[in-house]
Amino acid sequence: MAKTSPAQFVREVRQELAKVTWPTRRELFYTTLSVLVMSALAALFFFFTDLVIGWVIRLVMGLGG
Repeated sequence: MAKTSPAQFVREVRQELAKVTWPTRRELFYTTLSVLVMSALAALFFFFTDLVIGWVIRLVMGLGG
């Protein structure tokens, strides 16, 4: 593997960054919103799943319910 000088490395990084398609502000907003909504839905799903599993285990073990 050939060694690259720091200056060459910086030039290559700038060339690669020029190829990046950056999201618009609107795209960024909606993708962030989607991630937050899906995270909240997943949290609610796992919260209620945990409650149901805990209730079933307590019922089976005879610890109340």
